[in-house]
Amino acid sequence: MSRASRHRLRRKPARRVKVTSHVVRTTRSRADSTPLTIPTRWLKFIIALFLLPGCAILSQTFFTSFARATVSEKLWTGEEFWFFSLGVVLWLIAFFGLSRPVLVYVFGHELTHALWVLLMGGRVSRFRVGRDGGHILTNKNNFWIALTPYFFPIYSILAIAIYGLLSLFFEMQPYGRLLYGIIGVTWAFHFTFTCWMIPKNQTDLSDHGTFFSLVVIYLLNLVLLTVMLIIASPEITFASFGRDIVQNIANFAHSIVEFLNRFVQGAGYS
Repeated sequence: MSRASRHRLRRKPARRVKVTSHVVRTTRSRADSTPLTIPTRWLKFIIALFLLPGCAILSQTFFTSFARATVSEKLWTGEEFWFFSLGVVLWLIAFFGLSRPVLVYVFGHELTHALWVLLMGGRVSRFRVGRDGGHILTNKNNFWIALTPYFFPIYSILAIAIYGLLSLFFEMQPYGRLLYGIIGVTWAFHFTFTCWMIPKNQTDLSDHGTFFSLVVIYLLNLVLLTVMLIIASPEITFASFGRDIVQNIANFAHSIVEFLNRFVQGAGYS
């Protein structure tokens, strides 16, 4: 039987501030190391370095496609864009102007952990959420389970799933605008709380290497935004976006080759 691991979200006492810190803890035994074993943290750091060019290429492709869809293809004139944006603005006003629903975030955070434990064949033996934090007790843990709350907007996924389920029994087309507004609110909820929680010494991140965790979180959130952009824009398809990525990869490779050639030539003259 594998050792149980615990994800804990614990609240520190507040001192003259309204916002309290939360820490997600995962306890596990330390693996025995041998001289021939590469530490997992080092390996993940190297993987993160190799992922950086992918982050840069995907970022360039996404922002180029978004600018083209917004300006040339007038994405901003569509109802989907406006209702999604309205949802985002409403949530930002609530997040910065009202009391933050930390309990709702904690519940979603732990629910996401539990969901991915079950999807990966693990077992959840305890699920606790309260105003002082929450945790799950499980017999399975890996970096994917630890990081999913930071790139998996569970409330947005639940809204889409409920809408799809209701569509099987009712005519939901007139409520499509409402769905985009709810997705705007729930995605902004995910984004703001993720940005708010990351600097608060999250052991979900540090347990697997903070640099590696941040790269994975950025990359997968960008993948999610890319999918949302393609779905929302009638002019952008997965095929066209893929062609843009291939072109940017080729441009990146060409730049690297040119840099190496100049470096070699410069070294030859020295």
